Amino acid sequence: QAQLVESGGGLVQPGGSLTLSCAASGFSFSTYFMSWVRQRPGYGIEWISDIDSSGYNTYYAASVRGRFTISRDNAKNMVYLQMNSLEPEDTAVYYCAPKKDRVHYLSVTWGQGTRVTVSS
Repeated sequence: QAQLVESGGGLVQPGGSLTLSCAASGFSFSTYFMSWVRQRPGYGIEWISDIDSSGYNTYYAASVRGRFTISRDNAKNMVYLQMNSLEPEDTAVYYCAPKKDRVHYLSVTWGQGTRVTVSS
Protein backbone atom coordinates (compact mmCIF):
# COMPACT_ATOMS: atom_id res chain seq x y z
CA GLN A 1 0.00 0.00 0.00
CA ALA A 2 1.07 3.55 -0.60
CA GLN A 3 3.04 5.33 2.08
CA LEU A 4 4.03 8.98 2.22
CA VAL A 5 6.39 10.30 4.86
CA GLU A 6 7.06 14.02 5.04
CA SER A 7 9.98 15.54 6.93
CA GLY A 8 12.05 18.67 7.22
CA GLY A 9 9.67 21.02 8.93
CA GLY A 10 10.51 23.14 11.92
CA LEU A 11 10.66 26.64 13.33
CA VAL A 12 12.23 29.27 11.13
CA GLN A 13 12.41 33.04 11.27
CA PRO A 14 10.72 35.19 8.64
CA GLY A 15 12.93 35.40 5.59
CA GLY A 16 14.48 32.04 6.32
CA SER A 17 14.55 28.84 4.33
CA LEU A 18 13.60 25.21 4.77
CA THR A 19 13.62 22.17 2.53
CA LEU A 20 10.86 19.64 2.96
CA SER A 21 11.23 16.05 1.85
CA CYS A 22 8.68 13.38 1.07
CA ALA A 23 9.56 9.71 0.87
CA ALA A 24 7.06 7.73 -1.17
CA SER A 25 6.57 4.01 -1.45
CA GLY A 26 3.97 1.42 -2.40
CA PHE A 27 3.01 2.86 -5.78
CA SER A 28 4.66 3.56 -9.11
CA PHE A 29 6.16 6.85 -8.00
CA SER A 30 7.86 7.73 -11.27
CA THR A 31 4.63 7.52 -13.26
CA TYR A 32 2.64 10.04 -11.25
CA PHE A 33 2.55 13.73 -10.69
CA MET A 34 3.46 14.73 -7.16
CA SER A 35 1.96 17.60 -5.28
CA TRP A 36 2.62 19.60 -2.14
CA VAL A 37 -0.34 20.96 -0.26
CA ARG A 38 -0.60 22.66 3.10
CA GLN A 39 -3.10 23.33 5.83
CA ARG A 40 -2.71 26.59 7.64
CA PRO A 41 -4.19 26.95 11.14
CA GLY A 42 -7.92 27.52 10.83
CA TYR A 43 -7.96 26.97 7.07
CA GLY A 44 -8.64 24.13 4.67
CA ILE A 45 -6.20 22.34 2.44
CA GLU A 46 -4.37 24.65 0.06
CA TRP A 47 -2.62 23.41 -3.06
CA ILE A 48 0.95 24.68 -3.28
CA SER A 49 2.77 23.01 -6.13
CA ASP A 50 2.78 20.16 -8.65
CA ILE A 51 5.57 18.45 -10.51
CA ASP A 52 4.99 16.11 -13.41
CA SER A 53 6.29 12.55 -13.54
CA SER A 54 9.44 13.50 -15.43
CA GLY A 55 10.25 16.42 -13.18
CA TYR A 56 10.54 18.78 -16.13
CA ASN A 57 7.28 20.64 -15.60
CA THR A 58 6.40 22.39 -12.38
CA TYR A 59 3.44 24.45 -11.27
CA TYR A 60 2.96 26.80 -8.34
CA ALA A 61 0.26 28.65 -6.51
CA ALA A 62 0.56 32.41 -6.82
CA SER A 63 1.17 32.68 -3.08
CA VAL A 64 4.47 30.77 -3.32
CA ARG A 65 5.65 31.29 -6.90
CA GLY A 66 9.17 32.64 -6.97
CA ARG A 67 9.84 31.58 -3.37
CA PHE A 68 9.26 27.80 -3.41
CA THR A 69 10.79 25.19 -5.71
CA ILE A 70 9.49 21.66 -6.13
CA SER A 71 11.74 18.88 -7.35
CA ARG A 72 11.84 15.10 -7.41
CA ASP A 73 14.26 12.22 -7.58
CA ASN A 74 12.60 9.26 -9.24
CA ALA A 75 15.53 7.00 -8.47
CA LYS A 76 14.96 7.59 -4.75
CA ASN A 77 11.16 7.98 -4.81
CA MET A 78 11.54 11.39 -3.21
CA VAL A 79 9.94 14.75 -3.76
CA TYR A 80 11.21 17.98 -2.26
CA LEU A 81 10.01 21.48 -1.59
CA GLN A 82 12.66 24.15 -1.21
CA MET A 83 11.10 27.10 0.59
CA ASN A 84 12.83 30.47 0.62
CA SER A 85 11.84 33.90 1.89
CA LEU A 86 9.43 32.31 4.31
CA GLU A 87 6.63 34.43 5.70
CA PRO A 88 4.48 33.97 8.81
CA GLU A 89 1.62 33.15 6.42
CA ASP A 90 3.52 30.04 5.34
CA THR A 91 2.98 28.55 8.80
CA ALA A 92 1.16 25.29 8.13
CA VAL A 93 1.33 21.54 8.06
CA TYR A 94 2.69 20.47 4.68
CA TYR A 95 1.74 17.25 2.93
CA CYS A 96 2.84 15.55 -0.26
CA ALA A 97 0.38 13.65 -2.41
CA PRO A 98 0.48 11.74 -5.69
CA LYS A 99 -1.76 12.83 -8.55
CA LYS A 100 -2.93 11.21 -11.76
CA ASP A 101 -2.79 14.57 -13.49
CA ARG A 102 -3.04 18.26 -12.58
CA VAL A 103 -6.56 17.74 -11.22
CA HIS A 104 -7.05 14.26 -9.81
CA TYR A 105 -5.34 13.05 -6.67
CA LEU A 106 -4.50 9.39 -6.36
CA SER A 107 -6.71 7.68 -3.80
CA VAL A 108 -4.14 6.98 -1.12
CA THR A 109 -3.84 7.75 2.55
CA TRP A 110 -1.73 10.83 3.09
CA GLY A 111 1.10 10.98 5.58
CA GLN A 112 1.17 12.85 8.85
CA GLY A 113 2.63 15.92 7.26
CA THR A 114 5.46 18.08 8.49
CA ARG A 115 4.83 21.25 10.47
CA VAL A 116 6.42 24.51 9.44
CA THR A 117 6.28 27.46 11.80
CA VAL A 118 7.52 30.83 10.61
CA SER A 119 7.93 33.16 13.54
CA SER A 120 10.42 35.51 15.09
